[in-house]
Amino acid sequence: MTPWHAMQSLRERVDRQILGQSELIGQIMVALLADGHVLLESLPGLAKTRTVKTLAKNLDAQMKRIQFTPDLLPSDLTGAEVLHQEGGSQMFRFDPGPLFGNLVLADEINRAPAKVQAALLEAMEERQITVSGTTHTMAPLFMVLATQNPIEQEGTYQLPEAQLDRFLMKVTLNYPSHADECEVLRLVRAETVNMSSEVGTERLSADWVLAARREVDQLFVAPTIDAYIVDLIHGTRPGQLTDRKIQSWLDAGISTRGAISLDRAARAHAWLAGQEYVTPDNVRAVCHPVLRHRVRLNYEAIADQVSPDQVIDRLLEQVSVPA
Repeated sequence: MTPWHAMQSLRERVDRQILGQSELIGQIMVALLADGHVLLESLPGLAKTRTVKTLAKNLDAQMKRIQFTPDLLPSDLTGAEVLHQEGGSQMFRFDPGPLFGNLVLADEINRAPAKVQAALLEAMEERQITVSGTTHTMAPLFMVLATQNPIEQEGTYQLPEAQLDRFLMKVTLNYPSHADECEVLRLVRAETVNMSSEVGTERLSADWVLAARREVDQLFVAPTIDAYIVDLIHGTRPGQLTDRKIQSWLDAGISTRGAISLDRAARAHAWLAGQEYVTPDNVRAVCHPVLRHRVRLNYEAIADQVSPDQVIDRLLEQVSVPA
């Protein structure tokens, strides 16, 4: 079995248990291969948590769940130095928190205050945590999958821009179709009757994910694709905007991290499709989830109910596609 076949098998197994959310699963697979974090946004009950749990059950990886609340402390995430007594002597020893997992489900992430959000920044970007002056490295397979409800604002805190920028993708979930929802009912009934579901009976080693990432890193990207990615990013920056409509919507442009993320996601998307190189279609396929949380709308655009996806649609129309 090759890394590509291993990842296709993983996707198929998750797909069988999460019905009606094929696009969501595909985007999570891209983020997994691109070594990035994902922000999942939807109304409650659309399988955000179930998707993460199903992915973890099919991977030989440790899943940790953090329920974010307003009274959460940074040490509740990172862990802390705890006094232990051994052999008559006392010594401080680091007890790792739930962030030291492979797949970390940050449930309702926008319910925690800024100081807790800040505790995530180092872990998400540097893949390490510093506690009491000592740096602790995260596992090679480390992925934060955070959820939030877009309509419930009471008791929530808006995520800082620096925090949002650490997410490779922001994925929005839609309602499943009528046929898929009927199938969901039958699937849940079957799981209730027979608790020994097929999920988790065959767990894929995390080494396959790391091997797949190495192949993604080696995928060929032509200079014209690099230029196309940069043109898309430059198309959001005030000093370089040529489209007046986009200029009237935006307050600030997308950073260089956005270009790097778009490149990583496009390579992962092309690799999953079995391609040997990246095409403009791969870039366009991941543009919305990679850029939507990085678009900075101004007050006029918000008042006119312009969405980040509309800005990206306009951007893709205006920026010429390389031949």
